[in-house]
Amino acid sequence: MKLLTVDTISQAQDKLLGYAQHILPKTEKITIENAVGRVLAYDAVAQENVPNFYRSTVDGYAVKATDTQGASESIPTFLRVVEDVAIGHPAKSTIKSGECAYVPTGGMLPAGADAMVMIEYTEMFSDDEIAVYESTAVGKSVVIPGEDVKQGATVVKKGTVLRAEHIGALASAGVWEIEVFVPWKVSIISTGDELIAPYDALSLGQVRDVNTWSLNALATQCGFNVVRCIKVKDDESLFRAELENAKKDSDIVLTSGGSSQGKKDMTNDVMDSVCDEGTFTHGLSIKPGKPTILAFDKASATFMIGLPGHPVASLTVFQALAVNLWKTVTRQPPQKPLVGKMETNVAGAPGKTTFMLAKTYISDSGEFMVQPVPAKSGLINSMVDTDGYIEIDMNKEGLRKGETVFVHRFGL
Repeated sequence: MKLLTVDTISQAQDKLLGYAQHILPKTEKITIENAVGRVLAYDAVAQENVPNFYRSTVDGYAVKATDTQGASESIPTFLRVVEDVAIGHPAKSTIKSGECAYVPTGGMLPAGADAMVMIEYTEMFSDDEIAVYESTAVGKSVVIPGEDVKQGATVVKKGTVLRAEHIGALASAGVWEIEVFVPWKVSIISTGDELIAPYDALSLGQVRDVNTWSLNALATQCGFNVVRCIKVKDDESLFRAELENAKKDSDIVLTSGGSSQGKKDMTNDVMDSVCDEGTFTHGLSIKPGKPTILAFDKASATFMIGLPGHPVASLTVFQALAVNLWKTVTRQPPQKPLVGKMETNVAGAPGKTTFMLAKTYISDSGEFMVQPVPAKSGLINSMVDTDGYIEIDMNKEGLRKGETVFVHRFGL
């Protein structure tokens, strides 16, 4: 086995990125009806102007603005109605001075018209004539062609995780088929004789398998495709067999437990032997999460990440390494963290980057505040009411009351 040193979080991220050149995600074409949550691989370009005609934003009458100048309740302007434009159909007339056309909200303005007068400021004077009681200006209540998006312009940028508003924008621009990244396949293997499933009866000395299901949820939330979740006893041959099987169809194999110095901990040795590139990180200078193992198998193009057994540490390291790597290779923009002021002083861990859970709230004076939540990494419920975590640099003694900090959110 190689002699390895503990890495900083940035060193581990750089190593992962270097090996990731062997498993850069593939792309596939899909339609926007199936695109929510997927990552756009290339800029999506508008196929047409949005809108592609002069469109009214109100119910009313299309007019020449100059015809309405000086109009008021006491001195109305009278215009002849030459057309009722039907929604969804093109206007047929050309408006001349002294004429107008009724146009519903979203309808097309006839040629020659350059403004709208809301129907509330008009009154039918005869069968084909209206009185206008308010003046209008050129362009008022009118959307011009391409005002929202011009044909050929980028509608949604590459690296965007597609949400409802993106799908709507794509649909409006006539974009039906897009190219997205194929999610990496993830296997999750939790080890430990003491672990039992959430649905099994609990005996004294046993603990519920938390990591399998929390990692499954976070991986799915972050866009990965979880292909298997397995619990394995502390048996080296069984563990080895599961890793060998998982690397056949997985881009990332996550294990939790078995990464510290206990006598049954065999993760490092087994990963080092089943991966042709071996183990390249054994330990991170972070708290929580020091007992983390990273390995790579070039033949199958598979990462193996040995996560700590403690749930908070496991999720934090997964976020900092696997999620960060996926975001980097799919060119997703950096997470926009919450920004606030520390409620109190908090100490860091000398020589280690500290990840600390945090809550946010608005103070009585209206300031956005951050409350640190010191918690033992083995207690998952400490995460439930938090908004994310703050990061204390390994070269800092801690954070001071009133200091501006970033709160990073899980799954984003």
